[in-house]
Amino acid sequence: MPDFELNGVKLSLPEALAAPKILRKLKSGQYEGFEARAAGLRVRKGFRVLELGGGMGYVGSICANITGGENLVTVEANPDMIPVIRANFDQNGHQAATLLHGAVTGNAAEGETLEFRRGPAFWGASIAEDGTGKGDIVEVPLLRIGELLKAHRPNVVIMDIEGAEQHLFDAPWPRHVRFVMMEIHPARYPASVIRDIFDCMSASNMAYDPRASSGGVVSFRRLRDTG
Repeated sequence: MPDFELNGVKLSLPEALAAPKILRKLKSGQYEGFEARAAGLRVRKGFRVLELGGGMGYVGSICANITGGENLVTVEANPDMIPVIRANFDQNGHQAATLLHGAVTGNAAEGETLEFRRGPAFWGASIAEDGTGKGDIVEVPLLRIGELLKAHRPNVVIMDIEGAEQHLFDAPWPRHVRFVMMEIHPARYPASVIRDIFDCMSASNMAYDPRASSGGVVSFRRLRDTG
């Protein structure tokens, strides 16, 4: 099992998931570098963090190093990655972190499960919204964004969910969310979706945060209430 350490976070990955591309990024220190940078800039001690898309548990561990595992909730849809994330959280001392299995979608979604496509590489797995793509289809629990925000009342939301972010911005976000950081996936949806995300954040009294944005990661921060 390959072992790595990035920014003080210990990471282990089973051989079966250790594709050459991910190994190169881990060895070079580039793995989830933009998300890690944004988390380091905006997460503060005592902040409650909701992470959508756990990857290997790297960014979640960075957050937990700052705010404590008890303040971290990570949601991951890919069943193959649940034991990996849990093991990496535990080996970094974050046994108190909450790990949920499920795919996050909009508030209007129907049913209790949805189809999820395990990709050839774990970082490319995504909700199976059409007939394209490669990988096995599995049913995973459906988790609505509004219910997650209400239940966990995060101050920071970080997401990398391979295009599913397009469904999460159909209503203003609650005031307890102070920062939102996401990797956008413009190849998976039209440019109008990015416009809609910005419009929703503006309606939520949140503005583009250039300092915490880089690469494909777009960040927003809450403006000071004036009313």
